[in-house]
Amino acid sequence: MINLLLCGNYKVFDGALTELISITNKTKESITCYIFTMDVSRIKPDYTAITDKQIDFLNRVVKSKNSKNRVIKIDVTALYEKEFGKCKNETAYCTPYTLLRLLADLVDNIPDKLLYLDIDMMIAKDISTLYNIDISEYEYAAVREKYGSKIIRPDYVNAGMLLLNMKKIKETGLLEKARNLIKTRKLLFADQDAIYWSTTKKLLLPRIYNEQSKFNKKDTVICHFCKRLLLYPYPRIENFKQWQIEEVHKVLRCYSFDEDLNEYVQWKNQFVEEEKGEKIDA
Repeated sequence: MINLLLCGNYKVFDGALTELISITNKTKESITCYIFTMDVSRIKPDYTAITDKQIDFLNRVVKSKNSKNRVIKIDVTALYEKEFGKCKNETAYCTPYTLLRLLADLVDNIPDKLLYLDIDMMIAKDISTLYNIDISEYEYAAVREKYGSKIIRPDYVNAGMLLLNMKKIKETGLLEKARNLIKTRKLLFADQDAIYWSTTKKLLLPRIYNEQSKFNKKDTVICHFCKRLLLYPYPRIENFKQWQIEEVHKVLRCYSFDEDLNEYVQWKNQFVEEEKGEKIDA
């Protein structure tokens, strides 16, 4: 069993759908995917939880691959408000949903080993090779941040993929220390900075487990569709996500996940049609 953690609001549905399709198409082991979500519409109207309907549909998709697969929604609104409500980093560079992974040690029944993934990732190979890496002596395993490792610290990590040893994290208080930083200091990269500066011992992994710039490398296990600098035909920052298929093809020139994305389109169309049908019946 591979235990995954995703975080976000109702708008992460396309990311979760594409990502879970790519995982379950290539991974033989069954998965349990926990999705941390919350309602903080007091900040923005769109900051509402992923819906039960979306979770039910994601469950249907992953179970179509393996009946033992499952997706579990965990609403952490109360925890978030208690720990981070109106804190210094609530309006950080990203959304407050990036802070939710920092609550993992406070959530009941979370397994001792957990693979956190950002919602803008696609899996190119069986992730059991990553999940089964021995991190018993480390708080987590991660990959260096492409830019941060050059301008911040050589071992600065990208927190988009974190293989978490929850047992060790609870012993060292990593996430508790990170939460305290979030509450007391304004941080440029909020959650990522808080994790990095609170770390006692981490394992650095090859970039194949969080490839942040090249899209079609044959050895890539996880491709991260994060912000990146593109030089051709002119230098610029681009931030196209995997479900933006036209841009992925035309701008990023990535075709590695076409089989997964074609399946995503079929499932998404089905979801939309079912929603239309429910509205007509209502």
